[in-house]
Amino acid sequence: MSILVSGDSRVIVQGITGKHGMFHTEQMITYGANICGGVTPKKAGTTVSGVPVFETVEQAKRATGANVSVIFVPPKSAADSIMEAAEADIELVVCITEGIPILDMLLVSRYLQGRRTRLIGPNCPGVISPGKCKVGIMPGPIHKQGHIGVVSRSGTLTYEAVNQLTNLGIGQSTAVGIGGDPINGTGFIDVLQLFNDDPDTYAVVMIGEIGGTKEEQAAAWIKQNMKKPVVAFIAGLTAPAGKRMGHAGAIISGGKGGALDKIEAIRSCGIPVAETPSVIGETLVQAVKQAGVYDKCLG
Repeated sequence: MSILVSGDSRVIVQGITGKHGMFHTEQMITYGANICGGVTPKKAGTTVSGVPVFETVEQAKRATGANVSVIFVPPKSAADSIMEAAEADIELVVCITEGIPILDMLLVSRYLQGRRTRLIGPNCPGVISPGKCKVGIMPGPIHKQGHIGVVSRSGTLTYEAVNQLTNLGIGQSTAVGIGGDPINGTGFIDVLQLFNDDPDTYAVVMIGEIGGTKEEQAAAWIKQNMKKPVVAFIAGLTAPAGKRMGHAGAIISGGKGGALDKIEAIRSCGIPVAETPSVIGETLVQAVKQAGVYDKCLG
């Protein structure tokens, strides 16, 4: 099994006729994702890589039965694109776009309340269930089908962790990049709950970074609820206070959000924390051996 996306996912691409939309549509198709339609206003009736293009998300869903949308549109249009997908009752929306204004995301957050649409992102690499479906920009070849869940605020560190696991012979059930913006859709706890409920996920890697308190909240939730081993890594140990590092949400302010504080809070909940990015895989191996599920993770 997997979470969020699978071989049954029917995916449309909003912004399919743009440079990034076209490139990643081809990459997703090559990986095996069922890309059944695209959406670009005024480009309806054309095709991209054999995929039909529609005027609206509603038209695309009606024609294809899509239940997933991935968004590759400019920042000024992204919020409207997310809300259009939600209005069409798309179950999962993955927004890759970076640089969406915070005010726009506040409006999106409010709009999504009470709707069944789940948003991943924005400013994220997407979701991949190895061997089944890729929705977004994650590099397919480094992934291996298996039983470790990965949830991360950082795209690059997601790839690093996944590559280490694969090289150790340990596959992944699903990898989820939740994005590094101050306001996003699905958070750590949401994804951890899904992994906790997935019988085919045996352990989880959680990758956080400076800024906010979401990692601390996730650690407390893990201590109270998680039935499976979790290991963590926190990026930004040397980041100075008041300076944004990489993601818009990666900033230490008001005396909160520092890496050391996060690491201490996570370890206080009994969760191992990798000292450096290079030992994320080793830290996971140690945890699953201690939990007695190492052999199952190699299966």
